[in-house]
Amino acid sequence: MTADVWLPIPPEEIEGLPEGPAYRFWNGAETFPSDPADCVFYVVPYMKPAELGQRPLPGMTSLEVVQTLSAGIDHVEPALDRIRAGVRLCNARGVHEASTAELTLTLILASLRGVPDFVRAQDRGEWRGGFRPALADKNVLIVGYGSIGSAIEDRLEPFEVARVARVARSGRTTARGPVHPLTDLPSLLPDADVVVLSTPLTDATRGLVDAEFLARMKDGALLVNVARGPVVDTKALLGELEGGRITAALDVTDPEPLPPHHPLWRAPGVLISPHVGGPTSAFLPRAKRLLVDQLSRFVNRRPLRNVILTTGADGTGDPGTAVV
Repeated sequence: MTADVWLPIPPEEIEGLPEGPAYRFWNGAETFPSDPADCVFYVVPYMKPAELGQRPLPGMTSLEVVQTLSAGIDHVEPALDRIRAGVRLCNARGVHEASTAELTLTLILASLRGVPDFVRAQDRGEWRGGFRPALADKNVLIVGYGSIGSAIEDRLEPFEVARVARVARSGRTTARGPVHPLTDLPSLLPDADVVVLSTPLTDATRGLVDAEFLARMKDGALLVNVARGPVVDTKALLGELEGGRITAALDVTDPEPLPPHHPLWRAPGVLISPHVGGPTSAFLPRAKRLLVDQLSRFVNRRPLRNVILTTGADGTGDPGTAVV
């Protein structure tokens, strides 16, 4: 038996991989690169269907680590009950912060300043000016204040926003100010001009943005979702959009991909991007650095970074260490 590491990036393209394991390239091909039973460290293919990434897991009887190249782990969690106990699941914290924060600011600014309307007018050869909201002097609420939420606030600082409020699963204090617990959301929503969702998808956040949440948002507020589609109740959001009370900018939707005739495409006041928060030129260098660091730690038996959970004695994961 060999100690195999399955990588979705050709190993010869990753400089600095530690010696020892046998590196196998697999990015979702029908044929596995080797016997899954020999795999000890599995890097899940990036931006592939969840079922594809889960497919080899039941046969990985020697597995020690599952490493995602995404910030979220919801695409592999359903398969955790099919793998052995003691497997560490690690996410890609540090890989997507720059790209996702950039897109968040892009969506906010494009929505507030009416860029989609300008593009449509350009297509018709129309010169249409007028006043639009600015980001300056707005109150911004970030729901999900992990590394991506913090990176979003980094990029908000030059825009002269009035205030940034932060919410996470549990409250804490940071150098920038307090992070409120999720239970404070009802009191924070009415003051927010822009609500940014950057939270992981968990049992606690699925459907978090429901009719009650949306009703508490102020008239004219902008909802930005760079988290996961199911964090938002699509039917409830459609009701608010069609009434014209709020607007939205969505990088993720539920369902996803959004079917061609889904009413969300045609809802007023909505800007949709096709889940492109992470895949930019910034991804590959950061992903490679993460893999070299993690595999060096693994080979040398040093603590891994970004461990979200460890599968339990019954083969299921304990998500208690996950953070919002």
